[in-house]
Amino acid sequence: MQMQKAIDNLDRLIADVEDARLQLSEHHIVKIIGISKYSESKDVSTLYKAGQRAFGENKVQDLKQKMTDLEDLPLEWHFVGRLQKNKINNLIDLKPTLMQSLDSIELAQELNKKLEAKDKKMNCLLQINSAKEDSKAGVMPEDAIEIYKQIIQTCPNIILKGVMSIGAHVQDEEIIEKSFNTTKIIFDELKPLGAKYCSMGMSNDFKLAIKCGSNMIRVGSSLFK
Repeated sequence: MQMQKAIDNLDRLIADVEDARLQLSEHHIVKIIGISKYSESKDVSTLYKAGQRAFGENKVQDLKQKMTDLEDLPLEWHFVGRLQKNKINNLIDLKPTLMQSLDSIELAQELNKKLEAKDKKMNCLLQINSAKEDSKAGVMPEDAIEIYKQIIQTCPNIILKGVMSIGAHVQDEEIIEKSFNTTKIIFDELKPLGAKYCSMGMSNDFKLAIKCGSNMIRVGSSLFK
């Protein structure tokens, strides 16, 4: 990726984010996570020089590779993919800023057990399958608040920072919006428990997600294309 292309992509994305957030509120702040899973470390470095600071990977081995390649840069790394239980220790050792895909109470308990063994803590988001799609991971919306509370009570080494969801995988914008609104309602109920981030929206639907209240978006092609 050429530097000018990185600057143009980031400027365009920021302009779109500004437009969407101002339609919600001039006080609404949105954090951009650049998803680099289909890109090379040098592209991340170029975007860093253009001004982007937070990046996400969906595979532990790819996260490790890019963190190693770019260890001299003060980057903020997020893990956004499904976490296999045999990769938990590897992820703990990488110490990501935020693990966004805590998708079950069983995973939370296993993660907490291994965090305790290493005397470590990890910031996480509870993933909600707000569209109730078989192809997606995450807890069901009707169970989310109880599971969130259960993790707080039984997994002291996990620091829950909010929720994450993926918009409905359909063309109908009303259905996508409904899935985002479902997550936002849950997020609002969890704010008294310390929920800070409502991570919704990717390259194809982040504007709608922001209008529905998302304050963290995960975009790949919008930055790296």
